[in-house]
Amino acid sequence: MKENECPLYSSKIMLSIGDALEAVNGKWRIKIIAALLDEPKRFKQISNLIDGITDRMLSIELKKLEINLLVQRTSKYSSQAEYELTDHGRSLKPLIMELMNWGKLHREKVIGKQEVL
Repeated sequence: MKENECPLYSSKIMLSIGDALEAVNGKWRIKIIAALLDEPKRFKQISNLIDGITDRMLSIELKKLEINLLVQRTSKYSSQAEYELTDHGRSLKPLIMELMNWGKLHREKVIGKQEVL
């Protein structure tokens, strides 16, 4: 492969990227995963951490994250259910930290640019 060639033109790599995006797709899933990075949380704790998410949407997104083996629900009783990241879900931590860092830089650039305009 030449030095300036990008390996992302491979259909297998594009498929992998598509699979990754499908697992964390949407407005809420990355935020939910980020909310669970440090410790398991109960439903209301997650809801309180994420501005704008409704209980119905949080429930739907948690189920999708469970299907993708990123989050698991643990409880002895339904009223004491907690959600935690699986090992597979925790493997996203470096990606989420990079996204957070990039988001901070991006916000500074955009806000700085708007001030100039």
